[in-house]
Amino acid sequence: MAKNQAGLIDRMQEQSILVIGDMVADIYLDGRISRISREAPVLVLEQAGEKIVAGGAANVVNNVATLGGKAFAVGIVGLDHSADGLREILDSNGADTEGILGDVSRPTISKTRIIAGGRATVSQQIVRIDHESKEPISAELERDLLAYIEKILPKVRGIVMSDYGAGTITEKIKERLIEYSRMQGIPSIVDSRYAIGRFKGVGYVKQNDAELAAAVERELKTEEDLRGAGRELLSRLEAEGVLVTRGERGMMLFERNGSIHDIPVSDKSEVYDVSGAGDTCVSTMILALAAGAEPAAAAELSNFASGIAVRKLGTATVSHEELRRVLL
Repeated sequence: MAKNQAGLIDRMQEQSILVIGDMVADIYLDGRISRISREAPVLVLEQAGEKIVAGGAANVVNNVATLGGKAFAVGIVGLDHSADGLREILDSNGADTEGILGDVSRPTISKTRIIAGGRATVSQQIVRIDHESKEPISAELERDLLAYIEKILPKVRGIVMSDYGAGTITEKIKERLIEYSRMQGIPSIVDSRYAIGRFKGVGYVKQNDAELAAAVERELKTEEDLRGAGRELLSRLEAEGVLVTRGERGMMLFERNGSIHDIPVSDKSEVYDVSGAGDTCVSTMILALAAGAEPAAAAELSNFASGIAVRKLGTATVSHEELRRVLL
């Protein structure tokens, strides 16, 4: 099996993948505790550093690139410092960022974490500040996104829709991508946090167990509950497959032909951080499907990749070299 999976990694290299969705800048502001403020009983921090990390759909783009694929990023950012940081990160990994369009009327979606610490204390997050526009994207911006998508679609072998609820994937865009993937017989996958029901007709669906429970509007207390919910979502969306991530219980893949694959965790060593592991899962799955893998083999490889991601702190990427090593 490991030899077959290693060969699959070889075939994944340079597969062209379109990734569209809500581009997020995860910003970490590191502060050193200076004193207590005279204005209020709060800490005064002296800023010691700033780090921008690709989040949301941008993390999917980053993972496709580090796993060896050719990533075409499509999304919206503001004309601001966060946008510059995101483009720099993605460009440095070889992703194509021409499809990331700037909009002066809205900020880049950002999640700023304030980290406080001192020489004798452990650094820890004390607050997070989120910044995004709640307004729908303009008709003009939607036209520009669609125009770029039409230009790039003939070049790609797989499509990812990464929906964090910020409105980048409009109805027109969603319908066009699903229609194209079906007409051309190329794999598509969606990861939608809040509105998976919108994506009827998509090829593959990725949900964690909590998202699946929300999608079917009931608690999933038993294995049979989970299996019933997976089959229900598969039928409702008329998809080729539904991949459910289950944390320490691994993954479960439901296929249209009725097959259900229970995939245990690949490594039970310490988990440091689950941030972004779902993005790694989606990236690996689409690259493997684009390379011609059977769905079960693609899901198994994505399980290995996710196992690497959760052992890293923060939103992380996985490289094809790391993935090869865990298969040896």
